[in-house]
Amino acid sequence: MNKHVIITGAGKGIGAAIAETFVAKGYKVSLIGRNLEVLEEKASELGAVTLPLVCDITQPTAIEAAFKRAIQTFGPVDVLVNNAGAALTAPFLKTKPEQFQAMMNVNFFGACLCIQSVLPSMMERNAGRIINIGSTSSVKGYGYVSAYSASKHAIMGLTRSVALEISKTDVTINTVCPGFTETDIVSEAIENIMQKTGRTAEQAIAELTKHNPQKRFIQPSEVAAQVYYLAEHAPLSINGQAIMVDGGETC
Repeated sequence: MNKHVIITGAGKGIGAAIAETFVAKGYKVSLIGRNLEVLEEKASELGAVTLPLVCDITQPTAIEAAFKRAIQTFGPVDVLVNNAGAALTAPFLKTKPEQFQAMMNVNFFGACLCIQSVLPSMMERNAGRIINIGSTSSVKGYGYVSAYSASKHAIMGLTRSVALEISKTDVTINTVCPGFTETDIVSEAIENIMQKTGRTAEQAIAELTKHNPQKRFIQPSEVAAQVYYLAEHAPLSINGQAIMVDGGETC
């Protein structure tokens, strides 16, 4: 295989698992994130055709530079995975305007800019896959994460609208929506619950996993498997969809 995938937020968690999956399948992988040390460590660990690139996806010039280097190194982008994201936990009335904006910048606008960077080439070549990493928060609400949920709903709206615009091509865009996944973000949520409520770690975990009928966290490898399926095996008719990876939470 001689395909090129760009993965944002590729240093840890879901992004790292996606990178591992694509490397194992023979892809050339551009790893994008904010921490060069973390990216270089992951690239060294993968021991394959990888390129670590530091990039703040909220900055158009940074995206332009990073994507240009990735394309110069590995060729046109066959698959874009918009995984970079951030989460904020706070009551709605205590969420400041700048916090809403920060969530939108990372979780929504960054993905928009990345899509605009690769979509023209994909449409010209009449081939390509764009896969956004959303959340169950892309399709339902949760208390105390209004800014995060709004940004993830925005990604789903973007996915559906872009899918209609590219429907006459062989390019697709979809959003994979995991439930609570065992990553650093969830670890921080557990710690936050413990500090604010006095609950034990076990009680905090139970609070988060109660949403999943399987009563467990989703594993990053499960999300990665779904992303790879959309990249390589999904038919063209799967376009503009929210693909749930949530143990049945949103059934």
